[in-house]
Amino acid sequence: MPERATIERAKRDKSQGKSPSTQAGEFVREEIHHIREGKHGAKSAKQAIAIGLSKARRAGVKLPTPRKGTVSERTLAEARRAAKAGTKRTKRRVSAARSRGALRRLRREGRSAASKVALARQARRVVRRRTAAQRSASARKAARTRARVKRAVVRKAARRRARSA
Repeated sequence: MPERATIERAKRDKSQGKSPSTQAGEFVREEIHHIREGKHGAKSAKQAIAIGLSKARRAGVKLPTPRKGTVSERTLAEARRAAKAGTKRTKRRVSAARSRGALRRLRREGRSAASKVALARQARRVVRRRTAAQRSASARKAARTRARVKRAVVRKAARRRARSA
């Protein structure tokens, strides 16, 4: 079950009109923290991210399910079920034995999956799959965002100066 603060941050992202993947990022962030503080482990950074995305789907974030062929049929079915449960707000109970078993398995996994090195390696691996055009578009979007933030900061400073004068 995600922490209340995580759900609040995701709701705030949604109300600000941010994309579902940004909203889901809050859940992934929480998962990384859990692994780092030793609640459980993960085999890889990819698994840590997948757990976070799964939690986001269950919490009602409108994330698309993984593309066919990228994950097992079982995982795909689980993701579809989680996405459906999230939209209808119906809780589908997992048996206590399965829940306990899954947690026990995760506790035996390593903690290094949430290290900065592992996450950076995963990020680079994902970026390598993108085309030059996609990378370029992403960089342009980032530049626009930086410019917008900078303008907002300058405007705020000008307002503050005007108020104190």
